[in-house]
Amino acid sequence: MPHNASRYLAEAPRVGIRHFTYGDGAEFTARARESKDLHHPWLFPPESAQAYTAYAGRLIGDPTKAGFLICEKGGVREKDDGAIAGFVNINNIVEGGFQSGALGYGAFAHAAGRGLMREGLDLVVRYAFGPMRLHRLEINVQPTNAASVALARGCGFRLEGFSPKMLFVDGAWRDHERWAITAEMVTGPGRR
Repeated sequence: MPHNASRYLAEAPRVGIRHFTYGDGAEFTARARESKDLHHPWLFPPESAQAYTAYAGRLIGDPTKAGFLICEKGGVREKDDGAIAGFVNINNIVEGGFQSGALGYGAFAHAAGRGLMREGLDLVVRYAFGPMRLHRLEINVQPTNAASVALARGCGFRLEGFSPKMLFVDGAWRDHERWAITAEMVTGPGRR
């Protein structure tokens, strides 16, 4: 790789984003297992090699999905560079007149509360509105998930509504708030 080429699709001061690979399975599942208490009851990322392969396969092979890993840059030790801090997935991508997708995301415990997800989500949003040419992104979050609501708000998403019993999560239909952002909110009118 040339010295100025990056392994990331986009970079911020502390993180870079890149697509999922099958080779990320061991680290991703270890981080998911370490983060079980942080994620419960909102999120259930794959914790086994088999579950990760199926999960990553959907993100890699389905054109209506795009998965991004948020990786730390310049960890405390050189070998920490590139450690997976979290992930952002764009699901239900619809092209044509809609040009939209629904976001799902999660931080891993070692990275929680450090602002890395905010940097990473900002990068994914810009990438979605740039190279992916999407126009709108939506986040559906349970109102009691204060960290997720704060992340959506902090990244410039606006609250658009409330949907009772919208998604089946952790054994029950859960209420969700709908947060959204459009390309104009990030890049200005008429700019892509």
